[in-house]
Amino acid sequence: MFKERMTPDELARLTGYSRQTINKWVRKEGWTTSPKPGVQGGKARLVHVNEQVREYIRNAERPEGQGEAPALSGDAPLEVLLVTLAKEMTPVEQKQFTSLLLREGIIGLLQGLGIRDSK
Repeated sequence: MFKERMTPDELARLTGYSRQTINKWVRKEGWTTSPKPGVQGGKARLVHVNEQVREYIRNAERPEGQGEAPALSGDAPLEVLLVTLAKEMTPVEQKQFTSLLLREGIIGLLQGLGIRDSK
């Protein structure tokens, strides 16, 4: 979910676009920014996420199968990773994964992945 003010990195993780793309949009579209408190040097900025920014991001669709890969890192929230996983799957893979979840349940899936003991 969008916050009132976000760093380009936070927007990148939320939307799947790269930080560089977000920064390019900030300059090109003239979005309002402010210095990030506590960061020296003046380069760290917060983007004021208003309706103009939300609308631009909603309308920034990529052609199917093209565009940059989502900017994910080891510290990306689980929810973002799971949503990205679902978006990257083909419709057939989504259907098979849904069937697996319904058949095995969360516990069965975690056990199958070796994440949870079968006790």
